[in-house]
Amino acid sequence: MQLSPEDSLRLNVLLAQPLQAVRIDESKPMLYALTERGEARVALTPTCRPDRYIKWVREMFSSHFLGSPSGYPVYLRRWTRMGQAKADSLEKLLLLGEPEAVVAVAQSPALSDELARRVWWCGQSADNARRMLKKPAVAQGAMGTELAEFLLEFLPFEESPKAMIDSIHAVLQPDLISEEQRATLWKKAKRKTTYYVGFLHAQPHELPMEAAAHGRWSELQETLLEQENPYLTLLEKVLSAQGQAFLKTVELVMKKPANQDEVVSLMNAIGDYFADVRPYEDGERRRSLQIMQADVDLLCDKQCQPDLSEALRHVADFVPQLKAVMVLSLVSEYLVNPIFGQSDAIGSLMRRKLEPVTEPLLQVCALLR
Repeated sequence: MQLSPEDSLRLNVLLAQPLQAVRIDESKPMLYALTERGEARVALTPTCRPDRYIKWVREMFSSHFLGSPSGYPVYLRRWTRMGQAKADSLEKLLLLGEPEAVVAVAQSPALSDELARRVWWCGQSADNARRMLKKPAVAQGAMGTELAEFLLEFLPFEESPKAMIDSIHAVLQPDLISEEQRATLWKKAKRKTTYYVGFLHAQPHELPMEAAAHGRWSELQETLLEQENPYLTLLEKVLSAQGQAFLKTVELVMKKPANQDEVVSLMNAIGDYFADVRPYEDGERRRSLQIMQADVDLLCDKQCQPDLSEALRHVADFVPQLKAVMVLSLVSEYLVNPIFGQSDAIGSLMRRKLEPVTEPLLQVCALLR
């Protein structure tokens, strides 16, 4: 490692100060450091190929902060991207000038609001914003609204359907955006149904859609009294106005999905909504709607689950609706995997291939409408 004398001097002076984060602009090249007093910068003067020289600079910082000149090791990238970086090493990872190290910190469950501020200074990207907003400490902290505003502004330029859904899911957390911004997002969903799926994940019980309660909702409420039963509680919730809004939104997406990511996420959103009464987790059996319906019929006939037996006894007139709730609880991406495993179709062709799944599912939903 042969840094130029002026760079070696400037960088050693910089390392003698308490630093909060470091980033390197390889195109200039320029090193930036975040300190308690603000931002410092060092213009680099390469003595060889710029990429090799910047590698040497990173090795210098790694030796100083981690005690190893090997930089940010490849095996560590895989480990920390999975959120396994230790809390006490997060601050040091932000001092290496490595973009992958920044991602590792953004992914860590131990991320704090202060560390999120430093991560954002190191690299502003939609991916990092989504990663950080998954952490309650960040979403509820000072950085939460700034990250949400960034995702909202970037949303029209997002190309990945999954990223759109994840962004909407992130910004719809409490107190991050205004009611007006929320209403604008919902309005845009009429032209881009992918947005609806983000709402189904983030606010399934508070969708901004006008819907009337099921015609028999009042009747069910009178029957329930104060029964503490997951089947009855969920059935009452589904037949309420908000439950009907959920089903109506599901139907809007299911009738005209645009792409496979949207369908996969929709299936998972349905299963999550009804998960409290899911009778089993066997993924293989959840690949077929017919098998799922047969399993539900068998469970209701045997009545081997105390809560289910009690529910069937209290609301005998709602057995078809109870069965529908149980079937929907088993819905997940497993249901469409056999189709998507053999086709990468999108648009109208994809919708035709999905009809053996979507048409029966819409019929199940209709039992609750």
